[in-house]
Amino acid sequence: MSGAPLLEATALTKHFPVRRGFLGRTAGLVRAVDSISFAIEAGKTLGLVGESGCGKTTTSRMILHVETPTSGEIQFEGAPLVGLNRHGLRRYRRSVQAVFQDPYASLDPRMRIGAIVGEPLVINERPATPALRTRVLELLELVGLPERSVALFPHEFSGGQRQRIAIARALALSPKLVVLDEPVSALDVSIRAQILNLLHDLQRRLGVAYLFIAHDLAAVAHMSHTIAVMYLGKIVELGAAADVALRPKHPYTQALFSAALPLDPGERREEIILSGEIPSPLDPPPGCRVHTRCPHVMDRCRRDEPRLAPESGRLVACHLYPASAA
Repeated sequence: MSGAPLLEATALTKHFPVRRGFLGRTAGLVRAVDSISFAIEAGKTLGLVGESGCGKTTTSRMILHVETPTSGEIQFEGAPLVGLNRHGLRRYRRSVQAVFQDPYASLDPRMRIGAIVGEPLVINERPATPALRTRVLELLELVGLPERSVALFPHEFSGGQRQRIAIARALALSPKLVVLDEPVSALDVSIRAQILNLLHDLQRRLGVAYLFIAHDLAAVAHMSHTIAVMYLGKIVELGAAADVALRPKHPYTQALFSAALPLDPGERREEIILSGEIPSPLDPPPGCRVHTRCPHVMDRCRRDEPRLAPESGRLVACHLYPASAA
């Protein structure tokens, strides 16, 4: 890796107070994201994986500046977000766009496609009508939709086509980073590969970076350069996509990827089942948060929290490895 990363999160934390009673007294904290650090390189993809409730979407909302971190820092192109003035924040919001899970909910059904795709340009740049139309047509062509789409409404398109429209809108302001929050999970299996291939092609052509959040581990492995595995608000493994997907080290990562479709059709792998339920982020267990479900649990796992430390070319937080326990 050369130079500073495009985006860097350091000890990023988000706790939500739980209020109860008539006076709304704070009865505890939901530890949605608990001191995680990662970087996204320009033109590269960081895949963020984990079960529902692990903190992936809260992380993305902090990156999108929808949620303010409880503590920790986000830097974009070397500048901390917390220090940006109004102009700097506006520039940041233009540089970081999003594509969400449900293409049926994310597009206004009363707006024509030309207006939907052009809306970010109208709000931010106010181009003349001919220039706006030219740019909208360029964006639709970029995502593989015909010119006649501009006059149609969202209900006249399939789910995959709607997601293409959402991608075109996200690219309207030529962002440097796009947050993809479960971008294919609401689509038919037959359409998912087309959208993933489109995103891959757009990254190669435009040099845009992605934060790719998904349950589909095969999709994450296919799309990502780096993978971060989250469990109950913590990153438990972080490294090159091939290493994490094919040779996982953390017991939780091993269980996740053992249940996924193999990347190599000839590969045979034994499925690892984690017992029990994910504990509540309102009351996470002491020590290693995975210890209540881990097949390799030791006494120290119940007591001491492992640190994310180098192991076999990636970072792992597990007492099975000496560096994490140091």
